[in-house]
Amino acid sequence: MSPRKPSRGGGPGGAGAGPGSAPGAGGVGGGRSGLAVSLRTARGRSVASQRWLQRQLNDPYVAAARQQGWRSRAAFKLIELDDRFHLIVRGARVIDLGAAPGGWTQVALWRGAAQVVGVDLLPIDPISGAVLIQGDFTAPEMPARLAAELGGKPDLVLSDMAPNTTGHTDTDHLRIMALAEAALEFALEVLAPGGTFVAKVFQGGTERTLLDRLKRSFATVRHAKPPASRKESSELYVVAMGFRGTGPA
Repeated sequence: MSPRKPSRGGGPGGAGAGPGSAPGAGGVGGGRSGLAVSLRTARGRSVASQRWLQRQLNDPYVAAARQQGWRSRAAFKLIELDDRFHLIVRGARVIDLGAAPGGWTQVALWRGAAQVVGVDLLPIDPISGAVLIQGDFTAPEMPARLAAELGGKPDLVLSDMAPNTTGHTDTDHLRIMALAEAALEFALEVLAPGGTFVAKVFQGGTERTLLDRLKRSFATVRHAKPPASRKESSELYVVAMGFRGTGPA
């Protein structure tokens, strides 16, 4: 199922919610009336599984994503980031790292990107208008392959990648920062001049070495937590705009 393509400010479901709206504000989740949904049975489920299912059942972004045709609730995070920073310009070339299940690829196309290539270790069901590759973006041949699929250097590199969490804050922080650093290495190799890089990090601060590299290579670097990011989540996004080259290491 593909989201319908309205004007930039409307939701993909047309007369329903505006995708950048906050839950309960007449936008995403505005029609749930504050009523919580409970699990019918907990039999055979672990406590962690029960909590996850309960959260999914009562998450207005999950319901809105299903209704509007997005492949994941994460689509709203990119919509909200794009509303704020104007990341996706019409006709842009975009690479989506860790693209599965495809929500950010959908948004990039819906917002006007001309070419979108998504890559993930997991298979991704086809998305009309996108090239989807199952593979490791850190493989030596991948930058050239993805650029060839795009027909040129990307204007925007996206990374919503996150490792499986362990529950140990320091370990989880190190793992996601390693992914962000790998994504940045890729972006520095392939981005077109003036391009933009967006990656997920965790609260606790972007590591100084990563932040220093971003500031040397981009004109503007910002941190943002979009409304669709769960309040209890420690995730943030780093948004680096105006790529000006790698500079000295």
